[in-house]
Amino acid sequence: MEEEGQNLNMLNEERRRNILHIVSREGRVLVKDLSHQFKTSNVTIRKDLEILHKQGLIHRTHGGALTPQSGGLIDVSLQEKEKLHRKEKERIGQAAAALVGEGESVVLDSGTTTTAVARALRHRKQLTIITNAVNIAAELTGTAIEIILTGGILREKSFSLVGPLAEETLRSLSADILFLAVDGIDVHFGLTTPNLLEARVNRVMMEIARRTVLVCDSSKFGRRSLSLISPLSRIHQIVTDNRIPKADMKALGESGIEVTVV
Repeated sequence: MEEEGQNLNMLNEERRRNILHIVSREGRVLVKDLSHQFKTSNVTIRKDLEILHKQGLIHRTHGGALTPQSGGLIDVSLQEKEKLHRKEKERIGQAAAALVGEGESVVLDSGTTTTAVARALRHRKQLTIITNAVNIAAELTGTAIEIILTGGILREKSFSLVGPLAEETLRSLSADILFLAVDGIDVHFGLTTPNLLEARVNRVMMEIARRTVLVCDSSKFGRRSLSLISPLSRIHQIVTDNRIPKADMKALGESGIEVTVV
């Protein structure tokens, strides 16, 4: 009996090591996917994730887990975020760019997904892009796009400009569409980000834009960060990837928000 217990412990440890490897490679895992992969129950996988979370090796989320660097309260650098979900962000960027008409004015929030939108718009003409992201302005330098950079205090981790100057500049402008990137989406609580000043700038962006489109990969769902930007009711449309949790997809449909899955 003692030998059987030792073998079971070895199997559990091996499975958890494999789960850690998958999380570090993919950036995000779902309970149902791990259950299928390891041919075990959802209950067992949840227990594994709870143990790994308590050890500080992963960040537990609703329905799955993330790398600890992706946790909702941690302000992760842009360089680190660039490594996660690249293919999904490219598809989201292309789909979002298709929503922009010639001659429109576009607000781009800072973030890796909005950077993907900027890259997809790079060859367009007769566009004005308003942004608080220094890296996005640099991406579009040398194109036919007119760029308005807000000014403000530079946040080195996100390359974004925040503070009263950024907010004042935005309030003097008007835009057709805002593409907003966030760190967390809780369908009951709303849209969140780790930084208070970033949240204030985001709210002003929403005020000046006729239409707000949330661009985010599915790992952001079920997460709640420090600073509330707005409730979901302020959003007109969401562009995300096909791994969005079914419960969140259903809740968004019931709230009347248009969801584009790529």
